[in-house]
Amino acid sequence: MLRSGDPQDREPLPRAEVSETHTAVVFFVGDRAYKLKKPVELGFLDYTTVTDRRVACEREVALNRRFAPDVYLGLGEIHSPDAEAPEPLVVMRRMPAARRLSRLVREGATVYDVLRAVARQLAAWHSDAPRGRDVDAQGTRDALSSRWEAGFAHVRALSDSGVVPDGVAEVERLVRRYLAGRERLFDSRIEQGRVVDGHGDLLAEDIFCLDDGPRVLDCLEFDDRLRYVDGLDDAAFLAMDLEQLGAPEAAAYFLARYGEYSGDPAPPSLRHHYVAYRAFVRAKVSLIQARQGAPGAETTSRRLVTTALRHLRTSVVCMTLVGGLPGSGKSTLSGALADRLGVTLLSSDRLRKELAGIPPEQFATAGYGEGLYAPEWTARTYATLLDRASALLSCGESVVLDATWSDAAQRAAALRVAEHTHTDLVALHCHVPDEVSAARLSTRAPGTSDADLDIATAMAATEPPWPEAVAVDTSGPLESAVARALAAVHPWGTGQAPVFRRPYREPD
Repeated sequence: MLRSGDPQDREPLPRAEVSETHTAVVFFVGDRAYKLKKPVELGFLDYTTVTDRRVACEREVALNRRFAPDVYLGLGEIHSPDAEAPEPLVVMRRMPAARRLSRLVREGATVYDVLRAVARQLAAWHSDAPRGRDVDAQGTRDALSSRWEAGFAHVRALSDSGVVPDGVAEVERLVRRYLAGRERLFDSRIEQGRVVDGHGDLLAEDIFCLDDGPRVLDCLEFDDRLRYVDGLDDAAFLAMDLEQLGAPEAAAYFLARYGEYSGDPAPPSLRHHYVAYRAFVRAKVSLIQARQGAPGAETTSRRLVTTALRHLRTSVVCMTLVGGLPGSGKSTLSGALADRLGVTLLSSDRLRKELAGIPPEQFATAGYGEGLYAPEWTARTYATLLDRASALLSCGESVVLDATWSDAAQRAAALRVAEHTHTDLVALHCHVPDEVSAARLSTRAPGTSDADLDIATAMAATEPPWPEAVAVDTSGPLESAVARALAAVHPWGTGQAPVFRRPYREPD
């Protein structure tokens, strides 16, 4: 079949093709695509009547014209003498298959320019997207929890013989723990206007990289509530999909650019949580496709559950106590660990002087247990330290707390904060041989700590045991101590997901 016109200008039309998803069949003919809804009832959608399918087609055209108005041409119908009513279908401009983002990624093409453009386009849409009470209601912690729980129930119902894929039980546990302590985080997202009427189904398969800019197709139309999402949740869908295509660096780059264009200060834990959520949603879809006979769908579902689990492990909010006597290297380790993890560092030495209204580098020398180091000042310092930590933990920010932690009552107070915020607590106890500590204290440059060798000796005489802490010898190379600390904070080791906090850039 050839295009009409001057024979010199004729070129072959694309071949006719058919594509099938769990909810639709798409016919590609010439320069058009025709999408038919399947007459299915899947729990989360119902297309069993012609009326249901017509409404869905109308919604699909109206909603997708927000993103790609020149692609969604309108509604069509198939008339059959045996049918009670014409069958509705969505009529679309056919996009060039060779320009699908998913295909370009699989072929190893450089897609950073496209991802930057999609991130800018999505952030721009989110800035002007509809908002309101109904939209905000879907951004609460409890609404997200309900969506997770519905997904868990659906996956269990779809699993043969009631046996769920490996990892689902841990996914459930980690999700519930994260959400239990993060109500303040989700409330703040609503207050910031981050919950919008978004796309809801952002996949690389539905993004076409045209010369005049990307076209983003196929938004979620069957349930408005599932499209009312945090903008970061919307963006996380594409990041998850890029990971599944074998491009984790591109996924991290896309989320970084979205964060930049949207001015979103979200903590890394929330980014990982949303990527995990999107992976689990796709795992559920793959199980549906497996039940419909799609080859390889069950394997895909297991891989997606593994992705969700990896991101949930990385999203765990953690309070790390780094303690030890003066000269033990605790402050050096605390700083290096916080830098490596990309989390907030809170120092008792700095906070003590802040509360006293003096610069952190100013000496406040006093005898052991006197002046700023009297019991009442120490109690006030630790109470404020834990109050600030609690606020950060509730907002999804992990923290490293640099203090001596020599008092069992203070450690018990830290445990109560961790329990209240449903946060993991890791305790690290720094130690070195006495001669190393003495050498460090005698040659230490002025800083926030006022402790000298006499004070360190007095503290050592009364330091109680700390059996629950992981002992870290800091007398050797700093990197060795950091590795020991990281092994305690992240027991999953190399099973971590990409760290989205890094400033990802295009390769040179």
